Amino acid sequence: MFRRTFWFTAGAAAGVWATTKVNRKIKQLTPESLAAQAADKAIEAGHKLKDFALDVREGMVRREAELGGALGLRTPVDPELPVTPHIAVEAARTPTHRTLPYNSDNRNEDH
Repeated sequence: MFRRTFWFTAGAAAGVWATTKVNRKIKQLTPESLAAQAADKAIEAGHKLKDFALDVREGMVRREAELGGALGLRTPVDPELPVTPHIAVEAARTPTHRTLPYNSDNRNEDH
């Protein structure tokens, strides 16, 4: 008698455990749940991409400061000497693109 009760209880517990596992898996595979999981992964990837971009920008600024110091673009070597503008740096500061007139009657423009 005790043996039958043990096996009945073990079978019932295994059935409840299996049913619970199956129901959880079914809920995870619903379209709403899959969409929520995809949205969470996309947000996480966006945060990682933003962190990467900030790290790259920080490294870029640091390296630019190192190069500027090495080339003497930031501060003069001797405080008595005037700072001469570098042609390449000045050319990079001035915009080289041209702007079209606001009311252009040119029909050959790309639209």
